[in-house]
Amino acid sequence: MKQDFWLERWEHKQIGFHQPTGHPWLREHWPQLSLVAASRVLVPLCGKSQDMLWLAEQGHRVTGIELSEIAAREFFDEAGLTYRRERHGAFDCFIGNDIEIRVGDFFDLPSAELVRFEGFYDRAALIALPDDMRRAYVDHLMSGLRRGATGLLITFDYDPAVMNGPPFNVDDEDVGALYGRYAHVDLLAERRGLPESDHLRDRGLTDARDGIYRIVRR
Repeated sequence: MKQDFWLERWEHKQIGFHQPTGHPWLREHWPQLSLVAASRVLVPLCGKSQDMLWLAEQGHRVTGIELSEIAAREFFDEAGLTYRRERHGAFDCFIGNDIEIRVGDFFDLPSAELVRFEGFYDRAALIALPDDMRRAYVDHLMSGLRRGATGLLITFDYDPAVMNGPPFNVDDEDVGALYGRYAHVDLLAERRGLPESDHLRDRGLTDARDGIYRIVRR
């Protein structure tokens, strides 16, 4: 998946994947990670997710990684939060009090930075990547995280014959193969079906399964 694809989606406001009120499963299952309030939490491919606000409200120091400057700017503007901009390495950083969004390529985030995080949250990163990029993403993330770092992963599983991604189909077997080399993987919950208003119905999808996992770096 080329970077230009996502940049154009933001430029043309084709962001049906954005959830204006955040993901309810985050609030329900995040406590099972047992992260202390001051933990540093990474949100790869964060967009302008409202989930970052909720994580910051729990006392976490949140860092999102995002390709689109539009997404970063709109996140802070829509939340009414002040920020400053600084350049750090390969990233143009939008820095608020408890939330920072680094605009750039996730693969440019060095291991020396990844090791700082005690937790991560992935609702839209893994499922946004085609199969040939997915393993590279997980390898980069998990090889850099410290032992004991804990994450919440939400996936989307459907019949790929019905619809082409993104979002891409990711099932239990995929999660085990990708993360099991680095971490303990626990399925916390699953849910079938699509809301009546889901934009993916317009692409022919009528049924899907969400999976939510706890990932603990060994």
